[in-house]
Amino acid sequence: MRPYLLTLALTLTVSVAVYARDAATTATTKGAVKSNSAAKTKFAATPQASKTSKVSSTNPKITSVDAVSGIPIAIDNDLAKRVDAVVDKAIANQKIVGAVVMVARDGKIVYQRAAGYNDRESKVPMRQDAIFRLASMSKPIVSEAALALVQRGKLKLSDPVTKYLPDFRPKLADGTTPEITIAQLLNHTSGLGYSFSEKGDGPYHRAKVSDGMDQPGLSMAANMKRLASVPLYFKPGTKWRYSLSIDVLGAVLEKAAGKPLADVVAEMVTGPLSMKDTDFKVVDVKRLTVPYYDGKPKPLKMQPFQLVPVGDGAFAFAPDRCLNVASFPSGGAGLVGTANDYLKFLESLRTANGAGLKPEFYKLMAESQTGNMDAGSGPDWGFSYGAAVLLHPDKKQGPHNLGTRQWGGAYGHHWFIDPVAKLSVVELSNTTTEGMAGEYTRELSRAIYGSAK
Repeated sequence: MRPYLLTLALTLTVSVAVYARDAATTATTKGAVKSNSAAKTKFAATPQASKTSKVSSTNPKITSVDAVSGIPIAIDNDLAKRVDAVVDKAIANQKIVGAVVMVARDGKIVYQRAAGYNDRESKVPMRQDAIFRLASMSKPIVSEAALALVQRGKLKLSDPVTKYLPDFRPKLADGTTPEITIAQLLNHTSGLGYSFSEKGDGPYHRAKVSDGMDQPGLSMAANMKRLASVPLYFKPGTKWRYSLSIDVLGAVLEKAAGKPLADVVAEMVTGPLSMKDTDFKVVDVKRLTVPYYDGKPKPLKMQPFQLVPVGDGAFAFAPDRCLNVASFPSGGAGLVGTANDYLKFLESLRTANGAGLKPEFYKLMAESQTGNMDAGSGPDWGFSYGAAVLLHPDKKQGPHNLGTRQWGGAYGHHWFIDPVAKLSVVELSNTTTEGMAGEYTRELSRAIYGSAK
C-alpha cells in the first residue's frame, strides 16, 4: 500500500498526472536508458504466502563487494528484468529524466542501476555515484543523530525545546505559549507546519519561512525567528502534522552538542557508516544532478527559483541552495548524497546495527510513536522517529509487510525497508513529483515484489 503522504513526503492528498505511455522511444533515449547497464544486479519473487509478502530467488551467488557501500553483490536476473522494464518505460515515456535504483535483500545488493540522464540538455548520462539533493530523506538521518545524542546523555526526549532555544516560543491561536518537547519534534506532533502545505497568502508565506529547499544564504537563526512568529496549528502532542520540526531539531542539536549540525551528523551517523558523499555541502559538484519537474510532453528543467504546484500549495525550490555555504543546514531537507550511501543507512536501520545506537533507540525509529493519531498516511499507517510505519498490511492494496517503513524526498525520491522480506530499497531520481509520488514509484515496488498490486 502506498499512502499519499508517504510517496509525497507531505500531508496533502495529491493527484499526480499520468502521462501517455505510448510515446515512441527515440534512439537517443534508448542509449540513455541503457547507461551503466553493467552495474545492474537482479532479484526474483515467488507467490505470496497467506498474509505475508515473501520475496525469494534462486539464491544467487555473491560475485563481488560494492566498493562504496561495502555490501556484497549477488546477481538475480528475474528481478532485473522486471525492474528494468519499469525504469526503461518511465524514461522512454519521458516521465523521469534519470534515476539510480538500488535493492538489497538480506544484506546483499541484488539490483543496482543508473539510467537515463543526469543532464538531459548536455546529454550527460546518469552515473551510479551521482549526488542528489535528498530533501526530506534528510529527516531520518538527522533523527538518528538526535537519538545518538540522547544515548550520550546530551539530550532528553522529554526536554522542552526552550532549554536549547530560549527564544523559540511559538504561540497558539489563543495567544498562549505551550511547551514543545524533543519527542514532539521527532514524531511531528509539535503543532508546526510547512509553507508548501498552505496557500500563497498563508501565515508561513507572510513570515517568509523557508522550508529548507529555498532562500539560499538564509541563516538558521533568521528562519527560527520567522517560524517562531507564526501561530501553531494545534496544541503540541494532540495531533500529527508533517512539518519543519526536524529543522527545529537541527537547531536544537547544534546547541546540545555545541557544534555545527553538519559535524553532529558526521560524528553520529554518516561518519560511522562511511557515508562519504552525504553532507550539507556538495563534495563533488561534477556529480551533482540537474533537477527537473513534471511537464508535458516531457519534464522541464528547474530554474534558479522554481515553484512546483502540490495540492493547494507549492514546493519552492532553489537548486543552487546546496552550493551556497551561507545557507543554513536544514535538518529536514538540506542533505545531499548518493544512492550507495543511503542504502548503507537503510541497511543499518533494518539490521539495527552500524551507527552505534543501542537497540532501544533503533526500536524508536522502527515502531510508530503516534499512538492512535491520524499520522497523515491513512488508518493503516503510523509514524516512527523518521518515517511512516505500516501497522495493518492489506494485500489487496499492496505487497508491503507489517513494519515496513517508507518515506520520500521532494526532489524526486523514495525509499522503503521491509523487515519481513528483509528488503532495503532506495530510488533516487532527478524528476519531481513523478520520481517521488508517481506511478513509476508504485510500479517499482510491484516489480521488486513481483506483485500485481
